[in-house]
Amino acid sequence: MRVSVVLFTSDLRVHDHPPLRAALSEAEAVVPLFVLDTGVHAAGFDAPNRRAFLADSLADLDAGLRERGGRLVVRSGEPSAQVAAVVRETGATRVHLAAGVSGHAQRREERLRSALSGTGCELRVHDAVVTALPPGAVTPPGNDHFAVFTPYFRRWAGAGVREPLAAPARVAVPDVESGPLPSRDVPGASPAVAPGGETAGRERARRWLADGVGAYEDRHDDLPGDATSRLSPFLHFGCLSPVELVHRAQQAGGAGPQAFVRQLAWRDFHHQVLAARPHASAEDYRTRHDRWRSEDDAKDEVRAWREGMTGYPVVDAAMRQLKHEGWMHNRGRLLTAGFLTKTLYVDWRVGARHFLRWLVDGDIANNQLNWQWMAGTGTDTRPNRVLNPVAQARRFDPDGAYVRRWVPELADLPGGSIHEPWKLTGPDRETLDYPAPIVSLTDGLARFKQARGID
Repeated sequence: MRVSVVLFTSDLRVHDHPPLRAALSEAEAVVPLFVLDTGVHAAGFDAPNRRAFLADSLADLDAGLRERGGRLVVRSGEPSAQVAAVVRETGATRVHLAAGVSGHAQRREERLRSALSGTGCELRVHDAVVTALPPGAVTPPGNDHFAVFTPYFRRWAGAGVREPLAAPARVAVPDVESGPLPSRDVPGASPAVAPGGETAGRERARRWLADGVGAYEDRHDDLPGDATSRLSPFLHFGCLSPVELVHRAQQAGGAGPQAFVRQLAWRDFHHQVLAARPHASAEDYRTRHDRWRSEDDAKDEVRAWREGMTGYPVVDAAMRQLKHEGWMHNRGRLLTAGFLTKTLYVDWRVGARHFLRWLVDGDIANNQLNWQWMAGTGTDTRPNRVLNPVAQARRFDPDGAYVRRWVPELADLPGGSIHEPWKLTGPDRETLDYPAPIVSLTDGLARFKQARGID
């Protein structure tokens, strides 16, 4: 009996899964394998919120495979060693894997090739599983990647994505040992982490594409309206296929779906940048020769930022949402990142680490490169842009509903006055249980300009 192995990583689904379909087309039995990578745990990347979402996703993947006569095989350890062990136990002749772009993913692939060398088992790596287009699918003349989004998007849109694949009807799995599925009960997880898994993701995508995406172009920055898709955690874990989402949005047509597809292209853009420049996960993509303040240099200010106690209500609201849900509205991400890097002039890596501690969708490519975009060290063509949190709050939360939701101590303040509580006087200010701003925006801007040498 011919056996193949599918190593699941960031592709926890049965719909539109090229590695699984390829394995089923060539073998009589397939081992759907997931390895709880001890290296990821040692590096601290399996933060509690992602562990909880992962547990849901693995349970749902196992259920989807069982509906088709199969099951998920779970092992724990170093992936290449565990894959090699499964190959020895089953006599598998091929291992299928979705391509990844992070340094960790590239090292994992190298170790797999080494572990399988001389065993008679081949490694086949599949593109366009984690992203809609492979990182190297479109490149500019004379370079290995696009450094600016707009020309990338033009080429990306013209290239076209492959057709989605249907879920298999049946999956036969040989007799091979499996460990238990991990538990969703994870100490330290946020109280309102959304349920994970392909079933939940497909239902959310169905509702979004039916009822939400039409207004996306007009409402994607609406903080209180919460009018974004919230599909990013499902994309991060591969519970949803970006290829399928692109097709379904394009079929819907209209300005809203087009704006949503553009966001999916941004995701691919960041992946192609990181694939070409893996060092950008920890180093400036484009240095501005900043002398960032470290966490030790700005300990009290960083603590206030993390706890949502900066004295700037919209910043604090977003930071509190992050800790409660393991998610943050995209406009909130821009404001909180801009505040840390441009107003406090604190190293972007401090903020990126905090986001990775809490975000369910904490993806190295998107998180690190979005932080660099706001810090002015990444792909932004306006590296010195500064977002004024008060002006932004008045624009995207005009009546203060978002702030009231997450900063209840300000809930009784009327209308837009909630965005500048420091302007209150007399007893109203004295009885307000909310901190004064930790820095004035004028002082923060002056410090940033001086650091960057801006007149």
